[in-house]
Amino acid sequence: MNITTYKNYIDGKWLDSVSGKVFPDINPANQKQIIGYFQQSNAEDVKKAIESASRAFGIWGKWSPSKRANVLSQAVSLLKEQQNKLAKYLTLEEGKTLKESEAEIKSAIKEMEFQIAQGQRLFGKSSFPENEKSFSYTIRQPLGVVSILSPWNFPVNVPCRKITPALMAGNTVIFKPASFTPLCGLKFVEILNEAGIPDGVLNFVTGAGSKIGDEMIANKFIKAISFTGSNEIGARINRIASENMVRTQLEMGGKNPTVVLEDANLELAASGVFLAAYSCSGQWCTSTSRVILDKKIADDFIDILIKKAKKIKVGDGLNKDTSMGPLAGESQLNRVLEYIELGKQEGARLIFGGKRLEWAQYDRGFFVEPTIFTDVKPNMRIAQEEIFGPVLSIIEADNFSEALSIANGIQYGLSSSIYTKDMSSAMEFIKKTEVGLTHVNLPTSFKEPQLPFGGIKSSGYGLPEAGDTGIEFFTENKSVYINYKK
Repeated sequence: MNITTYKNYIDGKWLDSVSGKVFPDINPANQKQIIGYFQQSNAEDVKKAIESASRAFGIWGKWSPSKRANVLSQAVSLLKEQQNKLAKYLTLEEGKTLKESEAEIKSAIKEMEFQIAQGQRLFGKSSFPENEKSFSYTIRQPLGVVSILSPWNFPVNVPCRKITPALMAGNTVIFKPASFTPLCGLKFVEILNEAGIPDGVLNFVTGAGSKIGDEMIANKFIKAISFTGSNEIGARINRIASENMVRTQLEMGGKNPTVVLEDANLELAASGVFLAAYSCSGQWCTSTSRVILDKKIADDFIDILIKKAKKIKVGDGLNKDTSMGPLAGESQLNRVLEYIELGKQEGARLIFGGKRLEWAQYDRGFFVEPTIFTDVKPNMRIAQEEIFGPVLSIIEADNFSEALSIANGIQYGLSSSIYTKDMSSAMEFIKKTEVGLTHVNLPTSFKEPQLPFGGIKSSGYGLPEAGDTGIEFFTENKSVYINYKK
């Protein structure tokens, strides 16, 4: 079988890497299947891309917002036309179910449409100086060349959410997708190319972050970095970028809690937890990984949750009856299995799942059963550290105050949720929960493009993505004073 070797996209041309090396993109449902080969780029490739983007900025940055919007709106139209095909690519290389892939692309389209509109509303503010014959106002201007480093768990949605506002603001982009999912990134670049993006405005390089990441961060022409990924890498990016006083937007880990109070609708709460814990095999940054239950309803809630978990059909995401696909790669598989073993060693009680699936149709993929631990103590590592897999820790609390304390008692602060009919408790939770986004009677994973998305504490740094701040991050303010007295 002839396997395609894909190239980098630099200055409007598809190019081989200077290194002459490639790496395989593997189907996580069948590791024997190589989807394609991608360029193992090095710093020289990134330098070429940055040089190209620097030249293009002199043209693209001067375009009117409406002219840039025409190109990006055409890309949205193409994305809509190709969404079914792209969903299959997404499932093939990331592993999520086809239904989840289709939902991601629909969400990506909404993110693009919102940011395109925002880019045409980059209004400044006017004011009246002390001098009566003067006028003052502000304008927003692009930064220049920006680096976009996107994750593998949302390989279409997150690039759309980052790249669209960057381009709409007038910046040029160096885009590196995660090595688990380079094909989705490439297909998005192809769409933008077909839509008429000028040469050099968007540049695409693939390869290991250890080989090309530093050049994308430390190069003197880079004016901003938007990254989604691990805390370790995010912290390193921030350290390096700070040496050049380059702004960063970091969306990192989460250990998201759902609190369920005694008066909650248990069926609604269990459905929300189930969705957020096991969709995408628990590999959303907003996945629910901790459930904090009022002791009085713990047994009833767990019974409902187990009944739902028993209905999960694990398998290849391309199969229509699959409800949970594989983990995205071997490193993910090993990480999740290590945490499951750690949970048992710590004294948590494994009441459901917890094993790798290896027989019959599972023998070539990275499949793990949906897993539930009870008797989890708040200080256990499985309750404190991000697992990023279908592993749910159930913690019991005596009352609302204790539940809130447990929910906040971690280094992360991305998302949270509470299920209750008591609005007093709900409002207190909203006020005191230490996260960037929170929910009442909704899953921790719920979000829409019109509001900012980002965490606090160790979960995020810099202006959040999406909403008004999505495009604000990629612009700088200029204040103007005019004396019109003759």
